[in-house]
Amino acid sequence: MRWIKTFWPIYLLLVGILACNLPGGSALGPEAGSAPEGIESAPGSQRPAQTGFEQPLQSADQLSGAVIQPEDLVYLGAFRLPDDPGWEYSGQGLTYYPAGDPAGPDEGFPGSLFGVGHDHTLLVSEISIPAPVISENLDDLNFAETLQPFADITGGAITEELALPLLGLAYEQTSDKLHFAWGQHIQDFEISHGWASLDLSNPQTAGTWLFDGYSNYTTNDYIFEIPRQWADVYSPGQYLATGRAREGPWSGNGPALFAYGPWNDGDPPAPGATLTSITPLLRYGVQQPGESVIVTDESMAVNGRLDADHWGGAAWLTAGEKSAVIFVGTKALGSAWYGFANGVVWDYDCADQNPPACPDLPEWPFDNRGFWAEDYQAQIIFYDPADLAAVARGELETWAPQPYATLVLDDYLFDPELNHAEYKRDLVGAAAFDRERELLFIVERLADEYKSVIHMFRLAPNAVTP
Repeated sequence: MRWIKTFWPIYLLLVGILACNLPGGSALGPEAGSAPEGIESAPGSQRPAQTGFEQPLQSADQLSGAVIQPEDLVYLGAFRLPDDPGWEYSGQGLTYYPAGDPAGPDEGFPGSLFGVGHDHTLLVSEISIPAPVISENLDDLNFAETLQPFADITGGAITEELALPLLGLAYEQTSDKLHFAWGQHIQDFEISHGWASLDLSNPQTAGTWLFDGYSNYTTNDYIFEIPRQWADVYSPGQYLATGRAREGPWSGNGPALFAYGPWNDGDPPAPGATLTSITPLLRYGVQQPGESVIVTDESMAVNGRLDADHWGGAAWLTAGEKSAVIFVGTKALGSAWYGFANGVVWDYDCADQNPPACPDLPEWPFDNRGFWAEDYQAQIIFYDPADLAAVARGELETWAPQPYATLVLDDYLFDPELNHAEYKRDLVGAAAFDRERELLFIVERLADEYKSVIHMFRLAPNAVTP
């Protein structure tokens, strides 16, 4: 796959040209919050059991309990992906499957992972979970084994015509399906979500579907399962969370997140159908009807946010009565700008000035126009599910919740630096969670030459409240 060195500079340059019209955020007054309405579910065998709002609502504090702290995560080590070129430039999507690899060795890590391969093709493969090893030497790590080879689960949605495509992935146990969210770097209101069977040789893709009223810039990247207990109270019938935190202002001033349940709109919904069973949980700005850009300002921003931040992974962690919603990504530090990685700034209106005042295009590998910063860290940011519950009930605005803690991941990584020549713009990628064994999996991108590495954490015993 080394051909990417030849073709990707042209590819990224095209995206940079498209991005030059990117507008900044503008101010608008607060948007009134609204409580979720009752959900009428369509009948069908794939629909999870519903509980509705007839039961007494618990308070957010009662349901949330204590929150998981960064020190509750104990590092177990890492493992390597199979020796398959399909894993080069991988790491966008990852999900845990508890019934996977039933004939595998008894190493204390049953189940399997479904992961997304190369960034251009976004095919999905199932792999085993070997014992992780703590070492600074990649040669000491165990290799995962291929359980199902790479296949397209999107029904042909990922094509060569997409510019910087993306694909998120989540196994949801009550539907027993692989759910996915897909799209590309620049788009507005387009079909984006679907599901597939666990048999990659016959995925029986359903979808893809449109998120009603919400721009792709806020909906179609990370995707993960919501704990049933929480969803039954705050987002009945909606057991999946999905969202996006694209760099720049188009996703708003922080990560967006929505609870949804496609089975509520059909079993499955028809191809191209509009999903309406949606509850906003986070959105740092206001989505005006029909407008793709989120209208926002500094009063509706995550603390310390920079336009070069990119959160590409997310999960809902639980351990006894403790819980947290986390976002995993590459956090920008210091000063940030729109332009080129070598520090050259590109003003949005430079071409409209008389005479035009746009700077010269830097030489490769600094010729990719976008959002950049002085430095970067791989981080996890932690949200209290009680805050998301308050948003779902209309008690907080969607931009009110703030992260309560941060965990810097750099010391765990094999290569915590960006590499412009190798097109490494993200330090970490997707995340997955084994809820039964309280194991967190995080992708480190381009750490094993051109392949990713999987890091593992276990929630510590003191994370569980007796």
